[in-house]
Amino acid sequence: MNGRVIGLLSLFGAAMAVATVYVIPPSVEPLLWLGIFVFCAYVLARSVRQQAFLHGLAIGVLNSVWITVAHVLLFNDYIARHPREAAMSASMPLASHPRVMMAIVGPVIGVISGTVLGLFAMIAFRVLRKGRA
Repeated sequence: MNGRVIGLLSLFGAAMAVATVYVIPPSVEPLLWLGIFVFCAYVLARSVRQQAFLHGLAIGVLNSVWITVAHVLLFNDYIARHPREAAMSASMPLASHPRVMMAIVGPVIGVISGTVLGLFAMIAFRVLRKGRA
């Protein structure tokens, strides 16, 4: 595993962690993530020789750490700008402890998004390898 590549590509998650609190509206966030995933998949396909899926998974998990920490620490600002998420957290288990709920759900979302990024990376690796043949 290439820890340097994983760490550098996870910086997108660090940037998005703060940007989704203050700048990026929830309606635009999925499109930005799609672009980030495509870019990361391309970089992984070009820079790692093996285990593209595991690299993507690791990036997704590390992204979830950045995002969870930022959203927990900046909770009041996050909730003030995300009314749909506020309503959803009020109806979830641990509604009286929304930060704890974020800390539990964040890593699960990280594994799911990391799986998607890993699949993107595998596809990109195969497409780029086929193009070189």
